[in-house]
This record gives sequence, C-alpha cells and structure tokens, in this order.
Amino acid sequence: MNPEDGQMAQDPKIVVVVPTYNEVESLPVLIAQLRELGQPNLHVLVVDDNSPDGTGKLADELADELAGSGGGTISTLHRQEKDGLGRAYVAGMTRALADGADIVIQMDADLSHPVSVIPAMVELLTRTDAAMVIGSRYVPGGSTASEWPWHRKALSAWANLYVNAILHLHVRDATAGFKAWRSSTLAALDLPSIRSNGYSFQVEMNYRTVQRGLPIVEVPIRFEERAQGASKMTLKVQLESARTPWKLRFARH
Repeated sequence: MNPEDGQMAQDPKIVVVVPTYNEVESLPVLIAQLRELGQPNLHVLVVDDNSPDGTGKLADELADELAGSGGGTISTLHRQEKDGLGRAYVAGMTRALADGADIVIQMDADLSHPVSVIPAMVELLTRTDAAMVIGSRYVPGGSTASEWPWHRKALSAWANLYVNAILHLHVRDATAGFKAWRSSTLAALDLPSIRSNGYSFQVEMNYRTVQRGLPIVEVPIRFEERAQGASKMTLKVQLESARTPWKLRFARH
C-alpha cells in the first residue's frame, strides 16, 4: 500500500521496534505498558546490542513467558556489538518489514516516550494520508520533563532550530525518536542506504521523508526523563548530529 492511499485494513499489524543497550530495569516496565494498551495486533521487537547487563537474555525470557498468551508477541533481534542507534533501527525496521508489518513504531526503551499516545498515532496512519507520525515535544500541548536540566532543554531547542534552518524540514521536533511509520513509507526511504547512525539518524529519516513529498504529522507528547540507566548522548554523537544536516544538504542525489 502506498503512503498516499490513505486508509489501511482494520487491525493492521503493528511492530514496535525498541533498541536496547543496558536497559534491563526499564524493559519489563515498557513491555507491561505496551501490553496494557490492549492495541490489537501489536508486536514488540527488541533489538539488543549484546548488552552486558543481560537485557537481551531478559527479552528472550519475557518472550517465552508471554508466548501463547494472546495479544501479540515479543521477539528479540540479537546483534553482536554496540553499533549505534541508527544501525539498530535499520536492522529492526528491516526485520519488521520482512515480517509483514503494516505500521512500524520506533521508541526508546528508557520510558521517556509515553506509550499512551500510540493508539492516536496509529489512528492517524489508518484514517489519514499521513506517511509518518512524530510524537512531538514542541507542538502545542507537548512538553519536556521538569527534571530536565536547563542546558539539556536549551541543547534540544537549539538542535531543532539548527536542523530546520539547514534542511527546511518544517517539522517542530526534528530530532524526536518516537515515531509511527507506514511500512510503505519505510520501503520508499531505502533503509539499507541510510548513512547516519547516532541521533542524527532521526534527522536523516525526516529529511528523506520530506524530500519524497510524503506528509508528516506531529502529535503532542510529554517527554519524560529516563527512569533508569544513563543517557547515551556522548560528545561523539553530538558532533555527528552537528555534521549530518550539512552532509544531507550538500550530498549528491
């Protein structure tokens, strides 16, 4: 089905792709929240980068426990090394498409993204011509956690201004990592050719969507501070994120 076709079949197959690295404490909570939604035909794909804390093993155990219980499935894609957020998402999305997903949702494992918004994101994809839906901090009604220190809020706001100034995406939350995709949109973006890896992966995916003239819709969310573990926003990741918009703008097509 093409993104411009509008509606899709009732109860589309939804695959939630969740990259993990040392998320052993938060993953069971996220899985429980997803199952409590009661969203029809929802499946979870955990993409684990060989977490030393045993997140991958835990994901397998949760899948075994819930097998045959109804309400969707949990599966794990084990990768052999920590290879970056972008590579994890490309691997997970590629698997989801191969498994027949109609809708692919990407979200963090750290509980910063509100599971409760997923039904509204799915509804938009099934009832409108939206090619992708962003869970946005920066549209009316959206917000960030009060626990966020001022410098992180400033960095996030500046990053969005910076990206939009260079690429003209006209997306309020250009760096957001909570998105719902039509499978046909992902197929059109040529996932194997994605170059970006860290958080700049989000920007490149938005850019490719806009370049193809596919409609993006944003819905408001409250972005929470991660409940457990440490942020993966390293200096290397920040530098890649600063370079990527320029690479995209001046790349040969």
